[in-house]
Amino acid sequence: MKGEIMSEKRVAPPQFVDDGVGLLTGITPGSVAPNVIIAVHDPLGFEADAADVISEYFDERTLIGGTTMFRTYTGTYKGTPITVCGTGGGAPETELAFGELVNGLGESDVVPTFIRIGTSGSAAPNVSVGDLVIATACVRDEATSAAYVSPSYPAVSSFEVVAAMADAATALDHPFHLGITRSTDSIFAGQGRPFAGYNPPGIEDIATTWANAKVLNYEREASIILTLANLLGYRSGNVCTVVNSAVSGEVDAGAGVREAILTGLDGLALLAKRDSIAQNAGKSLWVPSMGS
Repeated sequence: MKGEIMSEKRVAPPQFVDDGVGLLTGITPGSVAPNVIIAVHDPLGFEADAADVISEYFDERTLIGGTTMFRTYTGTYKGTPITVCGTGGGAPETELAFGELVNGLGESDVVPTFIRIGTSGSAAPNVSVGDLVIATACVRDEATSAAYVSPSYPAVSSFEVVAAMADAATALDHPFHLGITRSTDSIFAGQGRPFAGYNPPGIEDIATTWANAKVLNYEREASIILTLANLLGYRSGNVCTVVNSAVSGEVDAGAGVREAILTGLDGLALLAKRDSIAQNAGKSLWVPSMGS
């Protein structure tokens, strides 16, 4: 009819699901534990798929999803139910895995917890190759999380997760640091490395700028994990070993990986114990005065 304004029907792209199964991960509904590890199969840290390596520390494990992009296991570690998903690098692939892991979560009376275990590069003179960095927060210098919320929204770790992993690293008697991690998309120019002889303007200032800002390390996945977890009301955290240093120029593939894995796993087991303490006390949040 002349003069009539036709309303447009919103068109939404299809979800990557077939009969409830995530097509990207192969994960089925209800198969994901409330404690989730996302880990990159990075050759600087893992000789095999990261999920295969980390799940070898489990008491028992079951492969719940295996595709050409992701491998995912659910099992227990010290009696604590845990799922680990091995991914490719960067925030975009982490986003894909995170979404299907959320859709696969089973029923639980605790808040889901998502952590990253992996490798990173040191940005600070006091953080040596082989040290661990447990992130209290992340600089969101990757673009994926900006699709969800303003860049001014902070990417912060959950207090309970940081506390549990700090205690786990202390028990291992391994050097670790608490502080700010910077997540980037670019591992070359974005972290101050020349690319095949090409030097973008300002590249020579990157390392100094972030060191002066007291950033401890660089990596590519933590900020999207922390951001998405906070938006969904979940807990989150990040522990990375340092395998290279922008300060010393040293590279040592595999340095501290075992300790990072144990810090993450023992931290999740300790977190589960503290959840039980809080529940028995009729509280929604564990605090140090409740004991461990």
